[in-house]
Amino acid sequence: MAPRILLARHGQTQWSLSGKHTGRTDVPLLEEGRRGAKLLGERLHRAPYDGLSGVEVRTSPLSRALETCELAGFGDRAQTWDTLMEWDYGAYEGMTPAEIQAARPGWLIWRDGVPGGETLAGMTARADEVVAWARSADRDVLVFAHGHILRSIGARWLGLPLDFAARIRLNPTSLSVLGWAYGEPAIESWNDQGHLTP
Repeated sequence: MAPRILLARHGQTQWSLSGKHTGRTDVPLLEEGRRGAKLLGERLHRAPYDGLSGVEVRTSPLSRALETCELAGFGDRAQTWDTLMEWDYGAYEGMTPAEIQAARPGWLIWRDGVPGGETLAGMTARADEVVAWARSADRDVLVFAHGHILRSIGARWLGLPLDFAARIRLNPTSLSVLGWAYGEPAIESWNDQGHLTP
């Protein structure tokens, strides 16, 4: 079996709702985020996933990802992994894109990075570490993490530069699956939130 990686973005927080860059600040889930995490778990325990028996589970140690993992029913199988933490936004932590653009017109994180935070090379290296781990054995993996690190993993899974991640949006409590097509890395599904609608 060629390994796949299932990407679960954490549930809604106050900062993700307002569009603030939430890197290492440990913002808790909103009630909406907790509800979404439970619905995601229900989905992953139904066909075709059927509880993902044999899957290896890892989660960011930040509470919004960890709680999403637990509420989805995978907390007892998960290992926390610092490599899955969100981008360190440095001076831009807690700012919205509009606030950053007002001070720095034309700014794009995927091209320009952040002052005083994690470099583009650092993000690429962390995403590459996750991809290498996911491909290291014949088993699927499930990760609970954050928007920018998961988008980075998506880009690097495909063998593309980090700035490709600018083109693949990822909403809170979404599920994405990266796999293979004709022997090449492929996106099976992306930003799927079907479990959130009745």
